Amino acid sequence: MPALRRGHYNFNSNVISVVQLGQVDYGEGLRLQRKLVDLRKAGEIGDVLLLLEHSPVITLGRNAKAANVLASPDALAARGVELFECDRGGDVTFHGPGQLVGYPILDLRVHLASLDGDLRSRSFAGGGVLATQPRKTLGAVDYVRRLEEVLIRSCSDFGISTERLAGLTGVWTESARVVSGLRPDCGPETRHHTSTEAKIAAIGVHISRSVTSHGFALNVNTDLSYFDLIVPCGITSKPVTSLEKELGRELDLDEVAQSLSRNFGTVFGSQMCWLETVDALLRNSVGVPMKTPDELRRMLGEDELFLG
Repeated sequence: MPALRRGHYNFNSNVISVVQLGQVDYGEGLRLQRKLVDLRKAGEIGDVLLLLEHSPVITLGRNAKAANVLASPDALAARGVELFECDRGGDVTFHGPGQLVGYPILDLRVHLASLDGDLRSRSFAGGGVLATQPRKTLGAVDYVRRLEEVLIRSCSDFGISTERLAGLTGVWTESARVVSGLRPDCGPETRHHTSTEAKIAAIGVHISRSVTSHGFALNVNTDLSYFDLIVPCGITSKPVTSLEKELGRELDLDEVAQSLSRNFGTVFGSQMCWLETVDALLRNSVGVPMKTPDELRRMLGEDELFLG
């Protein structure tokens, strides 16, 4: 890999670079995250938000229980689903086409917490989690609260009211509601709910030396039948949903990506700078092209991390 030069970014400025990668195999996305985390820790790049889709995959976080994978290895293979263990927090989840995944690579030391416990995290948590003590820089709990806020605002952009549930990380639709005409620019729409809250976005993060990896997954046009292969996040009492299911129509992923980026900038108090490729982060090659998984695999030249 060529030597990387500093000086293209003011790392103390509130700028987050955004790169939309298209569909990437999970193992390749994992290796890309690790490369970017190393570069961020070394101060060679600024903060980054990767937006992408994954090929069908089930991932097991640090707290995952094997019993929450309901399908046999043969059944997973028949549906073309890979299985990975990873170092994010949380239990078992699914990623696949039609789901917009966000991987923020941020140094939390350059993000200031607000004076009231960061974005009023007591109300963010629905009263179920106490606000953190005021601190100069962003802490892990408030970082997750901010990710939830980004997702809540993005769902609202498409006329879907969502909320936090005390004791459960992620974003959930409100129960037993039907709302019509939610977006005047899109014509009349009706949103249908089950009688309980449904999970529309999952969050699982890893933080090392204040630098974040992994992140969030928003179900947009996701084939929800894949979630029948697992107990999503180890929760049996609540279903999974998507923007498509709630609105009764397929959405443009690029439009959702723009919404996520815009709300990410608002919630994190940063300017979002869209880049064409990961290479553009430093105007140098970091060995990972855009939207070319086969070439990406060849350039990285590393073994697959497939575990199941």
